[in-house]
Amino acid sequence: MTRRQPSRRALLLGLAAGATLPVLPRQALAQEWPAKAIKVVIPFGAGSSADVAPRIVMEQLQTQLGQPVVVENRPGGGGTTGTAVVAKADPDGYTLLSTSSAYSVTPAIYHNLSYDPVKDLVPIVIIGSAPSVLVVAANQPYNTLAEFVAAAKAKPGSFNFASVGVGSAVHMAAERFRVAAGYEAAHVPFKSGSEGLTEVLTGRIEYYFCPVNTALPFIREGRLKALAVSPKKRISALPDIPTTVESGYPNSDYQSWLGIFAPAKTPQPILDRLYAEITKAVEADSVKSRFTANGIEPMPVTQAQFRDMITAEIKDNQDLAKILAIKGN
Repeated sequence: MTRRQPSRRALLLGLAAGATLPVLPRQALAQEWPAKAIKVVIPFGAGSSADVAPRIVMEQLQTQLGQPVVVENRPGGGGTTGTAVVAKADPDGYTLLSTSSAYSVTPAIYHNLSYDPVKDLVPIVIIGSAPSVLVVAANQPYNTLAEFVAAAKAKPGSFNFASVGVGSAVHMAAERFRVAAGYEAAHVPFKSGSEGLTEVLTGRIEYYFCPVNTALPFIREGRLKALAVSPKKRISALPDIPTTVESGYPNSDYQSWLGIFAPAKTPQPILDRLYAEITKAVEADSVKSRFTANGIEPMPVTQAQFRDMITAEIKDNQDLAKILAIKGN
């Protein structure tokens, strides 16, 4: 018996049906999520604001979702090592990235990234802002930002400042202010914030745009003077300390944020659920109180606003890096 050949229409219908198959498992995945443990990669070492804040949020998220949320530190390469791990992970909602505003700095200083920060990862939600405060040793002669800048200008090149590495949030905050204020100072990177802070306390380093949670105990003890904070608005932890912009230096502000990302192509329903659940976690009273104690400020934005912000920041940081001739390792 002669086998009948399929018609052109039947072939086309078969191809069309086959083309939809990969979509079906993804839709089912989104409906079932979360069905197992979620891993959150932090591309920095333990103990920093970029580590403490997300751990507080993920503890609450775990309670809400009823599934384990495992936090894993993968430091190295200014945050690029851990970020690359998530960029290459399956887009199933079970591997997430918790990072800082350093994410939008790395494209400006690392030109051979193994991932595309715009195409390979998608921003989901900002959990808060980790502002910096310009601190000097208590025995320094200046008590205001204007006095500090005047002293720096009086002795060009004699000032130096600490950071936790090239391209870190505290480095960029310091550079943005220095350029806006118009004085020269040398950048001295350290392996940890505690090392830099020790050098400021001893007077060997003139100043440090230090994360607020790290500087607060020393400010309260009277061992450090706080001259200004880096965001556009004053912060609740230091309500009497002016911002750099408020102190008379336009375009000197720097907003340091902490946010959650997922691999590109993660189903939108999962992204929407993550946004809703993490936002709920951040608004929990227990999280708010611990954030306040650690100097973390609220920074509510939509998913779309977060994505637009990343694009704009990458360009701004690339422009600043060109001015300063900043290069990564």
